[in-house]
Amino acid sequence: MERKIRFHGQSPSEFTLEDAAIIYNLPFTDLLFRAHLVHRENSDPNAIQLSRLLSIKTGGCAEDCGYCSQSAHSPTGLKASKLMQIDHVLSEARKAKEAGASRYCMGAAWRSPKDRDMDALVAMVEGVKALGMETCMTLGMLTPEQSARLYDAGLDYYNHNIDTSERYYAQIITTRTFDDRLETLANVRDAGIKVCAGGILGMGETVEDRISMLVTLANLPSPPESVPVNMLIPIPGTKLQDTAPIDPFDFVRIIALARILMPRSYVRLSAGRSAMSDEMQALCFFAGANSIFVGDTLLTAGNPGEDHDTTLFRRLGLKPMELEPTR
Repeated sequence: MERKIRFHGQSPSEFTLEDAAIIYNLPFTDLLFRAHLVHRENSDPNAIQLSRLLSIKTGGCAEDCGYCSQSAHSPTGLKASKLMQIDHVLSEARKAKEAGASRYCMGAAWRSPKDRDMDALVAMVEGVKALGMETCMTLGMLTPEQSARLYDAGLDYYNHNIDTSERYYAQIITTRTFDDRLETLANVRDAGIKVCAGGILGMGETVEDRISMLVTLANLPSPPESVPVNMLIPIPGTKLQDTAPIDPFDFVRIIALARILMPRSYVRLSAGRSAMSDEMQALCFFAGANSIFVGDTLLTAGNPGEDHDTTLFRRLGLKPMELEPTR
């Protein structure tokens, strides 16, 4: 007898790994159809939220993440830089807003920010908020005190990806634990900041690892408001430089599963989009992806430019999502 799985209005905490696996393994068209129903019930299926990401401090990171060009452990040839000047960050934010981005994300290659950097980070958040944009930062691990300061400055989102399943995590990163990731997410949530947390596909993990990652996110006390799904970009000099690419249909299946498990979250196509065909992106949008990063680069990796995205949106009848009211 076929097991009954509910898809509409189901509390994320009701999903188990077994439930999620059954959904993931549905016939491809059935999975996409069900994911699209959930997507259509919870948001405008033709509106895509646009974010712009700026690296405000590049390279020299003490973490040994096997996928990252910015790790000091990987001989990628990337030169480390100091924290970017506040005026430069705000100048780039203005350009992003003029290009249609509603959310501005600032990323620093740190294990965690030092107290001496907090005044500048606060000023960046306040400056971007004054432009009328949503703000997001990714700075590594945060303490409760740092989280509170950023919330008081007006930070809307904090990105801290869990990357993969708890089982596979140590194969990718050894300088911090899976629990360290979850602790930072708890600190951010407790401070009142919205959570942005997702992972990376194509790092040699199993299908079960990918499903487990999404179940972990969906079963947090509150699921992340934003879920970036990255496709590994194998970067020469990193531990994962020779990893085989993920099958496109497997990637789309994870997008669909993310939409079903987290109906009201933004599901973002993040790193790796430059290697996706227009047809693959279209399937992802149908399956529930409703956010992308725009611009020519993502931190240090390539990304489709605005011209290509504008053309793709026109071909698919998509439109940029209007900015929602923020606090």
